[in-house]
Amino acid sequence: MTDSALPLAGQRRMLILEQVRARGGVRVTELVRDLGVSDMTVRRDLDALARRGLVRKVHGGAVRIEAPASREPGFEAKAGWEQPAKEAIARAAAALVPPGSAVGLAGGTTTYAVARQLRGVEGLTVVTNSLRIADLLEQPAADGTPATATVIRTGGVRTPSDALVGPVADQAIRSLHVNVLLMGCHGLSAEAGLTTPNLAEAETNRGFIRSARRVVVVADHTKWDAVGLASFATLDELDVLVTDDALAEEQRAAAARQVGELIIAPAAD
Repeated sequence: MTDSALPLAGQRRMLILEQVRARGGVRVTELVRDLGVSDMTVRRDLDALARRGLVRKVHGGAVRIEAPASREPGFEAKAGWEQPAKEAIARAAAALVPPGSAVGLAGGTTTYAVARQLRGVEGLTVVTNSLRIADLLEQPAADGTPATATVIRTGGVRTPSDALVGPVADQAIRSLHVNVLLMGCHGLSAEAGLTTPNLAEAETNRGFIRSARRVVVVADHTKWDAVGLASFATLDELDVLVTDDALAEEQRAAAARQVGELIIAPAAD
């Protein structure tokens, strides 16, 4: 893009806002490349949008303003957010699951990405409260190879994010024991811990945590300092937190002080 073709500030900010709303978030490096302007110009644009309450700035970019703490976005809405980060996190998390394990997979778009990575791991028994994850793991591979995982569905009442929660799910989880639990969250912070907008899901998640020998949480950098209505775990209850490399240094330090192990997965642009 030539200097004469550079968009005016108002036009740039409209383009940035459209990308944030469509994709859930943007990176400064992407905007510098796509808009043909300097890093400083992009950061000023993000500052202006943040002051107007249109985006939330995070390390390395900006993300869409979350729904109120008591409202939960649907699965399809969240599936397109931070996809490179989710895929990197999923690969790192799946490497923590040995063949033959009993695995808990809580509902969510990041755990769904983990489930895709686990399709090639032999001999897994998977307990999940996600119909999407259960369907994925029971499907044969593209080449017709039969699925290898044994899937146990908890039952329960479906949430907007397609997790099954409530007394039926809680009872099923209470009687089971898994080697490793992989779980996402709506938000996490040093003070509030892990949170969700859904009270019933918070209780089901607590049951999942009690059932697991090892608790692994998968959450991209945009989840940090987002706080939902209900807390269901403190950071020091986590054995492992897997996140992406856009997490700010001060947030990494805060997480590392509390969780058992912090894994940073490099996300491709």
